[in-house]
Amino acid sequence: MRTLFIELKAYSDEVYLQWFDELAQKDFVVIDDYLSEEIFAKVFDFFQVKRDDDALAKAGIGTLGDHTIAKEIRGDYVYWIDKNTDTELDALHVQMDDLVAKVNRYLFLSISDFEYHLAFYPKGTYYQKHLDQFKGRNNRQLSYVLYLNKDWQQGDGGELRIFREEGDLDIAPKANRLVLFKSGVVEHEVLTTETGRMSLTGWMLNNPVGLGFL
Repeated sequence: MRTLFIELKAYSDEVYLQWFDELAQKDFVVIDDYLSEEIFAKVFDFFQVKRDDDALAKAGIGTLGDHTIAKEIRGDYVYWIDKNTDTELDALHVQMDDLVAKVNRYLFLSISDFEYHLAFYPKGTYYQKHLDQFKGRNNRQLSYVLYLNKDWQQGDGGELRIFREEGDLDIAPKANRLVLFKSGVVEHEVLTTETGRMSLTGWMLNNPVGLGFL
């Protein structure tokens, strides 16, 4: 077992309940300053290293035999994080383990695993309206996006647009902002970005990674 030398950001049960009440009522919740400064810096630096190493690959749509590259639908580049080998992010993995445990405890879900990747949207790219669920599968229960854009300003674009009956909502991709939402319910899109847009995007799963197609 690897030893952590970074202190996790702790939240009280009351705070978790506030988040989950909002998630239950609105199908999404926005949480600012989610990670400690030290863990956020680790994630940010890890992203920069992977970009410098050209480790991010063009993202596609669909899964298994249906996977295709469709630039007219999404324009991001991704790096899938391996929790076993990407040990620079150990503190993040533990923080997410804690969030999953609280989700299972308070939302009575049976999340058994989670997965995530780095995502980079170059200037002029976007992701059209969609649900975070593959056809014929319901493995993804909750989606989450952690933004890494330290200097984001109004006009930079790349907002997350959530579609709602009472009116669409645009969420700014500000640094250390976590958005948690129901994967099979919340239709959303990434608006065209006017500058490079960075995030860590993932899903909480009701089956272990790799078993969702069964």
